[in-house]
Amino acid sequence: MAISVRSIATSVPPTVIKQPDMRDLLLVQPGRSRLARRLIASAFDASAIDTRHTVVGDLDLGAPLEADPAAVVEGPVFCDRAQRRILSPTTGTRNDHYVAHAPGLFLEAARGALAASGGLGTGDVTHVVTASCTGFFAPGPDYVLVRDLGLAATTRRLHVGFMGCYAAFPAIAAARSICAENPAAVVLVVCAELCSLHLEASDDPDTIVASALFADGAAAAVVTGRPAPVGHLVLDLDEMRTTLTPVGEQDMAWTIGDHGFEMVLSRYVPSIISEHIRGALDPLLTTAGTDSIGAGGRIARWAVHPGGRSVLDKVEEALGLSEAQMEPSRSVLREYGNMSSATVLFVLQRLLAAAGGTPDAAPERVCAMAFGPGLTVESALLTMRRSDGAPAAA
Repeated sequence: MAISVRSIATSVPPTVIKQPDMRDLLLVQPGRSRLARRLIASAFDASAIDTRHTVVGDLDLGAPLEADPAAVVEGPVFCDRAQRRILSPTTGTRNDHYVAHAPGLFLEAARGALAASGGLGTGDVTHVVTASCTGFFAPGPDYVLVRDLGLAATTRRLHVGFMGCYAAFPAIAAARSICAENPAAVVLVVCAELCSLHLEASDDPDTIVASALFADGAAAAVVTGRPAPVGHLVLDLDEMRTTLTPVGEQDMAWTIGDHGFEMVLSRYVPSIISEHIRGALDPLLTTAGTDSIGAGGRIARWAVHPGGRSVLDKVEEALGLSEAQMEPSRSVLREYGNMSSATVLFVLQRLLAAAGGTPDAAPERVCAMAFGPGLTVESALLTMRRSDGAPAAA
């Protein structure tokens, strides 16, 4: 039995941050050193990001000051737009906003994935797996999603917490294991991140890079071994792997501070990924053949987590991929920034959408990967194909 991703849907909050606007706001913050101002300008200008989305209404930098009645009554929390000052709320205040805004993104993405799943509905869902690393509450996102979708009270739940940008892979791997044990299972996997809640004005280089890179968004996938309708496009989950690089534990980390979660993202991360990505992928790709990697290899499509422009550049160079193979990842970075765990699902959805216009295309291999604290490399080998309506061989 093949276990497949039947559908992927995404969701972003309505407020859009234009990269030059946020750059200019950070540049006028009081107390910034001359070096910090240079780092801010270079980080934003080299980011390859045009726009990002945020749940923080205070960061709607182009809106009239009177556009948010709540801000007039309660005062600004994250950004005083009248004074052009970024504020520093406590971690508790930031988490309160996560509790208020995260459930809506989880729900919207989940509804979209079910609607696109080829006939599956809330009555079919047997399990829910959620992932997030930008806030906490209990009962958590998994519970709230079951409640708000109207799923059965017996729906099994799992929350994957605080794993960072690669968390979609452990979440999908858990769904795959569930379906292998129970062929009738339908698992709804939802990742949602509100990275912008942890914006901070600082001279620290890691904080500056994070302010130029991270954003808010959610993505959901329906995973099942049930046969899809004839002609429905699916992603078979052929192989999944995880690898810890021998170096990098101190170069990418995510900790909790008094005024938000704090990112460690050293300038060495792209080089570490470049040096170790081939070795990390080798065990996964042996089943695809020795000539699987590269612009002319057997794997036609690639979904690389856009951890940043430099990360994508290093992966493209190390694996010998073409500009066309990297374009889905680069376009997601350009339009949305890095939404942590949700981002690679945005890339996979883009691959499905691109293939949707070629109904007679032959099955294609897809390699997906993401990177996170550890330094951890998560990867998956998939087959994108049109269903013939019958159970597929594993």
